[in-house]
Amino acid sequence: MKAQDLAALGVQRVARTIGVCDGQPELQDGRHLEVANVIWCTGYRHDMSWIELPAFEEDRQPRHTHGVVRNEPGLYFVGLHFLYAMSSAMIRGVSRDAARVARVIAVRLRTRYGVAAGRR
Repeated sequence: MKAQDLAALGVQRVARTIGVCDGQPELQDGRHLEVANVIWCTGYRHDMSWIELPAFEEDRQPRHTHGVVRNEPGLYFVGLHFLYAMSSAMIRGVSRDAARVARVIAVRLRTRYGVAAGRR
């Protein structure tokens, strides 16, 4: 998907997230975002220490089903090892898992707000 396609869907690119303020992402440029959903892509290292929610097991692994965090609506993960399959932490697997998470978000939006798929 190209940047213009994402923009047409209402996706906005923002500065790096550096922390959390009142439960909302705090950006490197000083802004705070009011968001309903967070999809955290951890890159090469899985550091989720900044997430202060009861969404983790004792070993700090997120409680989730295929990236959808249980008991924390709006919190999702992709790129985790074995999120869904062995390839989940690889480029091909991440795209498949991200599509699955996006479908869950779309269904939740339609259910909650009556939003048509692909429209804002």
